[in-house]
Amino acid sequence: MLTLRFLLCLLAGLALETHAAELLAGASKVEITDRSGGTVNDPLFTKALVLREGATTLALITLDAVAIGEIGRIGNGFLSEIRARLEAELGIPPGSVVINASHCHGIVRADTADLTVRAVKEAFGRLAPARTGTASGEEHRISENRRLKMKDGSEVDMRRSYSLPNEDQILSVGPIDSQVGVLRVEHADGRPLAVLYNFACHPIMNPPYRGNSADFPGFASKVLEDTLGGGAVALFVQGCAGDINPVRYKELNQPPDAELLGNRLGLNVHSITRAIQTQPASTLVVRRETIAIPRGTDLSTRISAIQAEQARVVAALKPTNINFKSFMRLWVGQKLAPSAPSHHLQSYLHDKTTGDDLLERFDADNQAALEAYQSNIAKMEQLTRLNTNLALLKKHLAQNDAANSALMEVELMGVRIGSFKLVTFPGELTVQVGLNIKKATNDANAYVAGYTNGYIYYAPTLEQRKNTGYAQEDCDSLVSPEWQQIFERKAVEILKGL
Repeated sequence: MLTLRFLLCLLAGLALETHAAELLAGASKVEITDRSGGTVNDPLFTKALVLREGATTLALITLDAVAIGEIGRIGNGFLSEIRARLEAELGIPPGSVVINASHCHGIVRADTADLTVRAVKEAFGRLAPARTGTASGEEHRISENRRLKMKDGSEVDMRRSYSLPNEDQILSVGPIDSQVGVLRVEHADGRPLAVLYNFACHPIMNPPYRGNSADFPGFASKVLEDTLGGGAVALFVQGCAGDINPVRYKELNQPPDAELLGNRLGLNVHSITRAIQTQPASTLVVRRETIAIPRGTDLSTRISAIQAEQARVVAALKPTNINFKSFMRLWVGQKLAPSAPSHHLQSYLHDKTTGDDLLERFDADNQAALEAYQSNIAKMEQLTRLNTNLALLKKHLAQNDAANSALMEVELMGVRIGSFKLVTFPGELTVQVGLNIKKATNDANAYVAGYTNGYIYYAPTLEQRKNTGYAQEDCDSLVSPEWQQIFERKAVEILKGL
């Protein structure tokens, strides 16, 4: 009898353990588009995927917003408010809340915090037995590295806020991360519940005149939700996009359009998703850590260097005999007829018969004026880039001085859902950082997300941080060059330990 009771108790315990280990999932989305003024090109959303396995709960939230704090409409207290409310109302621990911003430049509603809590509560209320699976694919058609490596060893980035350098000075361009990481979540009966996908690219293809927009991630997610059906929610998790632009970002021959890029990405993710085989058993792990990274101590030195370069460039500007109107006339003439730009060809031929080279000498003077004017234009463009980056350095020097601390506490999150693994960082990680971590981890299903649980501006590589050409990624930054090694080591440790 004792043996029978023991066996019954053991079986009951196993049944309870199996039930406790069952993965539950729920998803929801709520629109957060500010429709109070201006036009709306496409809607913005806050989306929530809530997962629970035994005593572990994860609330993974994505926002069609530029950042979680610092810039844009979402304030610095957003994360702490969401965490406090979710803990009070749903019992979700603060360390189990992950919020990723897509970094689109759309404008969200002022009550986005309330709407985000609503999305999580809806997802929480839909918790039900779920299956998960993961896979990755490649997407190289929609992104390009925006940092140009120059022949003099410096780097310049491609932005709408200033011009590109002369093409004859460009040597090469940086890498992209074409990997797309996908997590498929289904109901126990196989119906689609959610798709979470990680990719690295700035969502800045739709310019402001198109109106409020979630940019290409919004279109990609719409494609996924429309094709999967069944009320499935698609959540875009931004990767290491600090120096990654949409492809053909500086195109001038047609209006920029994020929908094409989003459709490409969405269809690609859909294809990857369809091939994933889900499993009823899963592993849910959430890990929260903080690291101390050093603030930049060389910002004053870099400011002085830019100011010295400004003075050198200004001193190099030379007077010319022409203005823009005459420059254009001379330039067109040179392009149309390089051998006879100033007059009809017969005049040149006539001069040759008489031994007169007046037109040729006149052309030589004009050519010298053209070259001097073009040189001034290049210097003016360089000054616009220097001015922009000088202002950024001054801003962050003031922030670091006001912090009154040499170190910055940064929160990292590690998440494992089945074989899908993710490590997060609150800054704009440049692509090489993500590539380094993935290589060191040596796990095809390990991914990296920036723009998560806060915002500390750009986090460039050691090489980028010391760039003498001054680009936004290395000037719009609070951290010292040593930050990279500290983060990469910890990120690999977290991913391997999940």
